[in-house]
Amino acid sequence: MTLRLDRRRLVMGGGLGLAALALPGGAPLAQQLLGASGFTHGVASGEPGPDSMLLWSRYALSGGADEVRLDAEIALDPDFRQVAARGVVRTGPWRDWTAKITLDGLNPGTTYWYRFIGPDGSMSQTGRARTLPVGPTERFRIGLFSCSNLPMGWFNAYAHAAARDDVDLWLHVGDYVYEYGIGSYAADDRIAERVVLPAHDHEMAALADYRLRFACYRADPDLQALHAAAAMVCVWDDHESTNDSWEGGAQNHQPATEGDWSTRRAAAVQAYLEWMPISEEPWKSYPIGDLATLYRTESRLIGRTRQADIGAAYREGTQAALAAFRDGVWQDASATMLGSTQEAWLARELRINARNTGWQVVGMGTIMGRTVMPQDAVSWLRPDLSESAVRSFTNAARAGRVGLPMWMDRWDGYPTARSRFLKAAQAADADLVMLSGDSHNAWAYSLSEDGRPAGVEFAGQAVTSNGIERQLGVAPSVAARSFVAANPEMAWAQTSGRGYMMIDITPGRVSGEWIFMDTIKARSTAVASVHRMAVQKGRRRFFLA
Repeated sequence: MTLRLDRRRLVMGGGLGLAALALPGGAPLAQQLLGASGFTHGVASGEPGPDSMLLWSRYALSGGADEVRLDAEIALDPDFRQVAARGVVRTGPWRDWTAKITLDGLNPGTTYWYRFIGPDGSMSQTGRARTLPVGPTERFRIGLFSCSNLPMGWFNAYAHAAARDDVDLWLHVGDYVYEYGIGSYAADDRIAERVVLPAHDHEMAALADYRLRFACYRADPDLQALHAAAAMVCVWDDHESTNDSWEGGAQNHQPATEGDWSTRRAAAVQAYLEWMPISEEPWKSYPIGDLATLYRTESRLIGRTRQADIGAAYREGTQAALAAFRDGVWQDASATMLGSTQEAWLARELRINARNTGWQVVGMGTIMGRTVMPQDAVSWLRPDLSESAVRSFTNAARAGRVGLPMWMDRWDGYPTARSRFLKAAQAADADLVMLSGDSHNAWAYSLSEDGRPAGVEFAGQAVTSNGIERQLGVAPSVAARSFVAANPEMAWAQTSGRGYMMIDITPGRVSGEWIFMDTIKARSTAVASVHRMAVQKGRRRFFLA
């Protein structure tokens, strides 16, 4: 049966406590709470190649069974009269009953339909996916998503995108799920019908927590429709584990109450690899004919060093302290977002692929564009904003006076690593296009290094997560204009609105559409507005499309 999320069952499940799920028989208990057996969460696909595709589904058994065998098939038609490949995969409670299999022998640039067949002959939902092209390629379209906080709103962006017939691939650049406990949400931030499991006040920390959170998100019908409509390349950011995570910890991890970081990190990674249509390769490149190369990166849990701590300079309260931080700690050459191994891999890939494919398209969890807080930021704020929030804006504006960024968790908090990356792109003579999320608002950056153009960045808005507009007492357009004026790399900003992006790649240019949904507080696919920008081949700077 397909998993059905009714409010009563979810509230009951959350109230019983998640500790039991870590015990023997925990997985069947979770299934009972969610009322699900058989194919419970639809299908998904990912890791597209010219001749292969990774397929995903979940089939749960009750009654104490410990293993199930599933058949998978992929065909040239939705009726499966022309089956192109078949395979067999086993799953069980050791991987939360999720199943992944890669089928090969496919044709490039071809649309396929796929499904799974259970041991009782039942069939999963049918999904659709397209293999990557080979050779001359005139067009490729990518849908870009980030930051989908389920209790905050309906996944209307997913629903709108899933109805399209002009997409080759989805790219999700992180915060696919959020780890927060229920108590962290303000009443006016939540929608009563959007109940999320685990329904306790503390954050996800154990494997059972992460698994159930994924199960809850993946039960959403709009997210299921999105996955069924096209293959997805997935990049995790911090909230798949916890806020502002890095290799050795996280801003929001407290060992005294949440245990050892390495244990929590391992649980988060395991659940992600179980529930997402992704291989176990931490980073990867995808050739899109001669048109482009797409890169999946990892910038959180494998090689990232700890964010620079600006707190002492803020507490000292002088511009001299901020300048000393800028010229010292902030410039640390050992600081890295990607780790030395991935840095070297990406530089090498850019150098090789820039000779063979027209565009180098990098999916990244966090924003690369330089962003300082405008000096008039405090004047924007709501009069009832908390003292701590006002202090945060005030500190960021003071830091901006000496050229320090708003947040140390982004690429501009790692300036030497950022410089290494952009210099590698310039040395490769790459037409670089960055696709990122993380901030919840929409931005366009013309990136530069050593005074020379280095590429562009399409930074997408959130699917549902709150943006900076929640703190504003002025029109968002006022803040947007100040951001653009204060930041030379920033070509455009929209500091309100939720939705997704469409990226259209052709030999001569890459165009982007920021699609803003009319609302996330009710189910609707109405669009409020669209903004378009583009970059021409060889220019490496934005223009209005």
